[in-house]
Amino acid sequence: MEIKDRILQAAIGLFTRNGIKSVSMDDIATHLGISKKTLYKWFENKDQIVSAVIHNHLTGVQGECEGIISHARNAVDEMVQMMDWAKRQFANVNPNAIHDLRKYYPAAWGLFHEHKSSFILQQIQANLRRGVQEGLYRADLDIEVLSRLRLAQIDVLFDPEVFPPAQFDQMRVQMASNEHFLLGVVSLKGHKLINEYRHVTEEE
Repeated sequence: MEIKDRILQAAIGLFTRNGIKSVSMDDIATHLGISKKTLYKWFENKDQIVSAVIHNHLTGVQGECEGIISHARNAVDEMVQMMDWAKRQFANVNPNAIHDLRKYYPAAWGLFHEHKSSFILQQIQANLRRGVQEGLYRADLDIEVLSRLRLAQIDVLFDPEVFPPAQFDQMRVQMASNEHFLLGVVSLKGHKLINEYRHVTEEE
């Protein structure tokens, strides 16, 4: 593995476990068993490492999401699989990592926003259209409005003033939001399908 890739792999592991701000260039070099001089040969500063880590992560995320979409049996199945995938994503992430990224690394946070405003928006809209076509989502959905509303929710979910990390686990926040959105768009047929996934029986 090229040294640059090793640096990024080590950095994302340290950022995920410890948060971003608390990890220094010394920490990354020590973890890899290399000198700081070697580290600075590839990256001028920590900001560059953070941006490169986020770029690589988002590229990987996009590929994984596209895989889920292509194999999902229907729009509800796609959403359920996405929720399970999100659980795995946040299971081992230090909540400080997201807070640090938002507060101290605007260039890297900008990459996330660019990804959100392009790929994620398109994915939401495509899922809503698919669900309507399959009869699993309500036929009267305003897809343009709902997709942007959903996009705006993402910012709120990561806002530490709304959901303080010490009080709210990010996985808990994400799951509650995803389930609320999905239940709000499904038709009766879609709701019954969700209950099948959840192994829930409801009186009609």
